Amino acid sequence: MRDEDDDTVDAVGAVTEALEYVERARGHLYSFHQLIGHADLLLGRACEALREAGHHQVAERLSGELVGRNVLHGRWTFEVVEEFDDSYWSVFRDQERRVRDELVGGRRHLHEAAMKEREQRGAPSGNGDEARR
Repeated sequence: MRDEDDDTVDAVGAVTEALEYVERARGHLYSFHQLIGHADLLLGRACEALREAGHHQVAERLSGELVGRNVLHGRWTFEVVEEFDDSYWSVFRDQERRVRDELVGGRRHLHEAAMKEREQRGAPSGNGDEARR
């Protein structure tokens, strides 16, 4: 199935697993972006409702302090997402691909492929790899 030694396959797999966690974190960052954006729209509507109910001072305070506010100094969430994508996530992906290209011919999930082969032959892995499927 493969020509690479087990230590190399395991090490490359560890780099890929780290990227998988970064991918999950990126998903959470996009969730954060969407949740904050939605909350901002809801707060804007709430401020309008407060105005219509005659609470202009409260509505103006909330609107002035929060609606459209930067979540980080000088940045909205879309800018945080873009900076993360450009300066971290894309670099991590490129480096993970480069490691695979250099060490295992670009192939992905070699560890899992070996585990699949063992399990389909009926040979137990015996090393707790079940969670890596």
